[in-house]
Amino acid sequence: MKPYRGRPGFFGGLSVLCRPWLRSLQAMSLLLAISIGPGTANAMPGSGPATGAHVFLLRGVLNIFSLGLDDIAAKLERQGIPVTVANFVSWSSLADRAAAEYRSGKVRTIILVGHSSGATALPEMVAKLDQLGVPVKLAIGLDSVFRTKLAGHAERYINFYVASGPGEPVTRTRDFRGALENVDVQAVPGVGHLSIDKNQIMQQKVISAIDAAVFNRPAMASVARSPLQPEASAAKQSPAAAARN
Repeated sequence: MKPYRGRPGFFGGLSVLCRPWLRSLQAMSLLLAISIGPGTANAMPGSGPATGAHVFLLRGVLNIFSLGLDDIAAKLERQGIPVTVANFVSWSSLADRAAAEYRSGKVRTIILVGHSSGATALPEMVAKLDQLGVPVKLAIGLDSVFRTKLAGHAERYINFYVASGPGEPVTRTRDFRGALENVDVQAVPGVGHLSIDKNQIMQQKVISAIDAAVFNRPAMASVARSPLQPEASAAKQSPAAAARN
């Protein structure tokens, strides 16, 4: 598995590796990712129709704070949707794998989900896949820990974040093509940075959006409507989020 190779000094979208404790976290995360492996899970025979889709789920630091992604993966697997769960440090090699599957015709619908640092790495993965000529149908970030900017192409990009915590809205560059939704979920009961991936309401929102992309089903209205309000642009951010810009 390739090590994380983002921009020089990149950790979560910002040049912050000068901080010793962040360097230590990244090193520990990489060692754990190597020892544990990507944690691939494939759809069981007969568990559902052939979807032509593949969902890649990126855990955050140390592989211990994003275990709700494993629950999401199991639920998707029961629907016959192939999934791969991996630490965020492997985003580049996963992009190569997704591109190979797309070019082979095995996969036509690529979906990305990430939590914490996994969400922060999603824009890098989207941009690389675009450079490889591979479209991303849907990307979902769960509380990206640093402010990130989107480039490349994703048909739909949903960034769920907790405005009262470390989560940040995602901004788009002129090079991004697709729909971007920033959704503040701090009103969801029991949601915080470490619980957003495990919260049953949030898991259902993620799965509903994925089902809509894979099976052409209508997404749950609550993904983009009351009590949660999407933020399609910086102009619609909450006062707390806008104050941080």
